[in-house]
Amino acid sequence: MTNLNILIVEGNDPKNNEFFIKAAKSSCSENLKKLVLQLEPDTKIEIINPARDNQTQTALENIKNYDGIIFTGGAMRLNDMTDEIKKHLNFASNCFNYENKILAICWGLQVCSVAAGGKVAPGKNGAHVGIASDIEINEQGQKNPIYKNKKLKFTSPAFNYDEVCEMPHGATLLSSDNVNRVMGLYFTSGKSKIWGLQYHPDYEYWQMINLSSARKDRIIQNNHFDNENDFQKHLDFIKEEDKKLDFKNRTCEVKNWLEIIKVN
Repeated sequence: MTNLNILIVEGNDPKNNEFFIKAAKSSCSENLKKLVLQLEPDTKIEIINPARDNQTQTALENIKNYDGIIFTGGAMRLNDMTDEIKKHLNFASNCFNYENKILAICWGLQVCSVAAGGKVAPGKNGAHVGIASDIEINEQGQKNPIYKNKKLKFTSPAFNYDEVCEMPHGATLLSSDNVNRVMGLYFTSGKSKIWGLQYHPDYEYWQMINLSSARKDRIIQNNHFDNENDFQKHLDFIKEEDKKLDFKNRTCEVKNWLEIIKVN
């Protein structure tokens, strides 16, 4: 086939975008763009933000031209249900009216799940702060192409306070860990196929450490750690895990999704 044409949907509002650029040295969408171009250098990529009505209208008019759509991570929380969040949900719902292959990461997974009839709530077992340990791919996940060549148990960059607590009707659970039951998910909605990941194959650990450090006071105040010393031990643990993580295994799901969308 010809070069891929991908739409990346930014998951942050302007304020959080600035925060990510400062702490992680990139917005969520630009970070994903960089990764996709590392994996498929000739890919054509367009980035939009659903809060900007003119961008979403143009994207929907051209939606049949995209080989795939990626919904990125972000710092908003779905149950706040602001006008901006409603626009993200509405855009996802509109995308489902077309034959799309969608990769939905972290916030993106939550948006697409709710748009497809699922539910999101604060994680009942706490949060992932920079890392998700011992994610296990289940039997259904082992059969799904998104996990081709992925280690059956793995640790990944991750950052989320909320989780998918009720999957969309007919969804298939692909992977879980001790914090969130839904870590990997496959479902269809309307005419679209959606692969969702609660963790971040698109981020590196140094970025997660920077994001965590920038949120330190809030994280401790919300009782995710007892004190600053425990928080620092956690960051030290992430630094040690960083030494073990290789690019190929970290980004495997994005690479696999790119292979999936090459097949018409």
